[in-house]
Amino acid sequence: MSDATEARWKRRADILLGAVASAILFAMMLLTVVDVVARYAFNRPLRGAFEVTELMLLVLIFAGLPLVSFSDEHAVMDFIDRVLGPRAQRGLERFVQLVNAAFMFLLTWLVWLKANRIWGYRDTTDVLRIVYGPFVYFMAVTLALAGLIHLYKMLERR
Repeated sequence: MSDATEARWKRRADILLGAVASAILFAMMLLTVVDVVARYAFNRPLRGAFEVTELMLLVLIFAGLPLVSFSDEHAVMDFIDRVLGPRAQRGLERFVQLVNAAFMFLLTWLVWLKANRIWGYRDTTDVLRIVYGPFVYFMAVTLALAGLIHLYKMLERR
């Protein structure tokens, strides 16, 4: 993938995920404001607001994970980089990307197994009875996508 193509994909992903994240955050804010006003002004809290907020937060966090992986914006400690030469730094970067990919794939597998169990039980939220299964599968898919991104970054030539 050329630098221009990669930059174009990154820009599109940033715009799309930024818009989705903004919409989810706005919906969470609006839901919280309505719930608080209804609770304290009318003594009628919004039924299930906490559950919906939790699920929106889950989507927000896990939808951002592949973008953070793609942009290399994970928290890093770079004290080792300073003592390594350029070739060793590239080798270390590839190793770190490989370890990240391995952990993401391990988490994908574990979360997928958990999603299968949750789906099998048809586990739901307490108040609104929203099924948890699709959300947990979504977590597994975004973890797998992040793992693929780390694998790609490990294999790409620099």
